[in-house]
Amino acid sequence: MKALFAMKVLFVSPEVFPLIKTGGLADVSGSLPSALTHLGVDIRILVPGYPSVLHQLLELKSVATITGLPMIDAPVQLLQGIIKETQVKVIVIKAASLYERAGSPYIDAQGIDWPDNPIRFSVLSKVAAILSSDKSPLINWLPDIVHCNDWQTGLTPAYMKLTENSTASSILSLHNMAFQGIFSAEWATKLGLPSEHFRVDGFEYYDQLSFLKAGIFYADSLSTVSRSYALEIQTEEFGFGLEGLLAERGEEIHGILNGIEMDEWNPASDPYLIKKYSATRIAGKKEVKKALQKELGLNNDANAPLLGIVSRLTYQKGLDLLLPNIQRLIDEGCQFALLGSGESSLEAAFSIFSHDNPGKMSVTIGYNEPLSHQIMAGCDMFIMPSRFEPCGLNQMYGLAYGTLPIVNATGGLADSVIDTGVATLKNKTANGFVMAEASSGALLAVIKRALDIYREDPKGWRKIQRNGMLQNLSWDHSAQEYLDLYTKTIETRKI
Repeated sequence: MKALFAMKVLFVSPEVFPLIKTGGLADVSGSLPSALTHLGVDIRILVPGYPSVLHQLLELKSVATITGLPMIDAPVQLLQGIIKETQVKVIVIKAASLYERAGSPYIDAQGIDWPDNPIRFSVLSKVAAILSSDKSPLINWLPDIVHCNDWQTGLTPAYMKLTENSTASSILSLHNMAFQGIFSAEWATKLGLPSEHFRVDGFEYYDQLSFLKAGIFYADSLSTVSRSYALEIQTEEFGFGLEGLLAERGEEIHGILNGIEMDEWNPASDPYLIKKYSATRIAGKKEVKKALQKELGLNNDANAPLLGIVSRLTYQKGLDLLLPNIQRLIDEGCQFALLGSGESSLEAAFSIFSHDNPGKMSVTIGYNEPLSHQIMAGCDMFIMPSRFEPCGLNQMYGLAYGTLPIVNATGGLADSVIDTGVATLKNKTANGFVMAEASSGALLAVIKRALDIYREDPKGWRKIQRNGMLQNLSWDHSAQEYLDLYTKTIETRKI
């Protein structure tokens, strides 16, 4: 269903795939705007001008200059280009001193936050607010909706309401409450925020400035990336100190499960796979497994259950829960393929198991897009025991590739993975395996339950694979939900 009018949306994000990526936010910021354009939305992404962004956009040209930004002496240039893969328009903030540097968007090569992050992301937020007001230097394009994402854009709704008198409505999507953009109090006035709003009913958070709280407090509407997470963040366990404010706005928080980019993640067309396959022609998955085993130096054993992990190695992801079980599972005939990076202690612990078990466990530290696809396709099961997971995309990739996800019942994992049992097998909804709790014992128990079916009931295993692979995991439904939310937010503000 297309929009009834050419709704204009400014989609503000600190990262966008394939231009720049550190996590799942980039995937959403690349896929959702593309899906919305197919619904008739006139959307433009606003992103900082990192080197990789400037190098990859097509038809890049200057469209405006903005002066007078807080803490910035020189004017910043706005460029506009097109993402090659989707043809979505992108507005880039070109400010070399802020964004054109080595390292990730948020941290330096040593893993330390850039000290000027408050400036870098207040500029992103301020430019977004200006582009939604009568001060906008863009001719004939003023957004109806400004869709903000995570703490890096959290000051946008505050600037829109408090300093720019924006005519647009704002939505803030909460992708991960663990990251909030909290800085010392003096930053508030340095960044041009009105001092009288440095209070509990504003952007103050325990005598500090919170970018995320500002967004939550001032945004016209809120969304999260799954229905379960929308409820979880209103609790002390998952609200990270903001659960009270979120509970106050509880009825305004809309949980919309992410989709996946089916052109990017599809075993029937994936260019990174040695053999394509599908739900109805799944035999090719065995060849992909064999090739993966060879590539990673694992024993060529078609019958060995191959368990995959593609993840950040952090406490949130719960992979420390796997460590006490790895040797036992290897001794019982399992193989492991891990790709990821994160906490040095976890990197070291997994690497030791790989060293001690040649041919049975492979560990690749870092990020490798082709290998991530090959692990997702070549493995039999995908391990994702996150302690909390707002949405998660890897479990959906697993479903699409017939690599059955093993997950904890939290957030988007609970919303997308249906545990295999007598009833769900009968009604053909079973598509993976769900832990009873986030513990090493529960993880071992659910893996063994999956292994029993894998080894003893291959026909049943194929049925579970088929259930997942035949699901519509695309952005189609979710994009329509966002369009409905945009329309509702605009109508509500007009009342």
